[in-house]
Amino acid sequence: MTEEPARQSEPHVLDQPWRIWASVTVISILAAGVLLGVIIIPVVQGSGAGLDAYTAICRALGILPGSPARRQSPDRAPSAPVSQVVWTSDVLQILANAKPERGRAKVLEVCAACHGEQGISAAPEFPHLAGQSGAAIYKQLHDYRTGSRTNELMTAVAKALDEAAVADVAAYYAAQAKRNPNPPTLATSPDPIVRLVELGDPNRNIPPCAACHRPGSGGPVETPILSEQGDNYLALQLKNYAAGERRNDVYGRMRSIASKLTEAEIKGLASYYRAGFQ
Repeated sequence: MTEEPARQSEPHVLDQPWRIWASVTVISILAAGVLLGVIIIPVVQGSGAGLDAYTAICRALGILPGSPARRQSPDRAPSAPVSQVVWTSDVLQILANAKPERGRAKVLEVCAACHGEQGISAAPEFPHLAGQSGAAIYKQLHDYRTGSRTNELMTAVAKALDEAAVADVAAYYAAQAKRNPNPPTLATSPDPIVRLVELGDPNRNIPPCAACHRPGSGGPVETPILSEQGDNYLALQLKNYAAGERRNDVYGRMRSIASKLTEAEIKGLASYYRAGFQ
């Protein structure tokens, strides 16, 4: 009677070393995976991206946003659009019914002093409006009226116009003759700037400028044409977007792009698009 219990416990005693070794093996594999995936690989990738070890590990754990293999681009833009312009059928009908002749009278009254009767601005800080799309001009004037875009002078001017007058002014300037870019101006642009215009930079998630800002490109209806615009004006707007000081771009598109551009790239793009007659 005394031998039976001893026999029953014997297999349990003999099985313990295997359980211990199996547990040790599993724990070692898990520890090695954690060490490799959470510490070693993120630290190595982070050092290549200019990140410190702490930031790289926190990103790998999901504590901080971004990838440990790449710097996090600053995002100063909210996801919701600031501009209140919505291209409904009613708004498009207002633009369709606009009268350029009425717009000319309003232009001579309040716009020509800065933007010129034919849309050629009188000073480099004012944008050229000749040949710009009616939708682009309408949107900017509407944004000034609602406070989505701010400028001490333009806010006052836009608020003095009703919606029909805004459409008439937009139609008048849109009907002015477009100018042709100066080929030597574009030809002297450095290759990296031309690549930004034509191809963008996929590594920084920067789309090509020409995808939206070239006439007939199929970009958003309100996208302005940039060719032959003043370089001082373009550079200032890109800097304002990058700093989050201009915020009327729908869904923060331009703020996101401009914040990734270097100062040299901003200057180069402004020079690429500048008007040949300046």
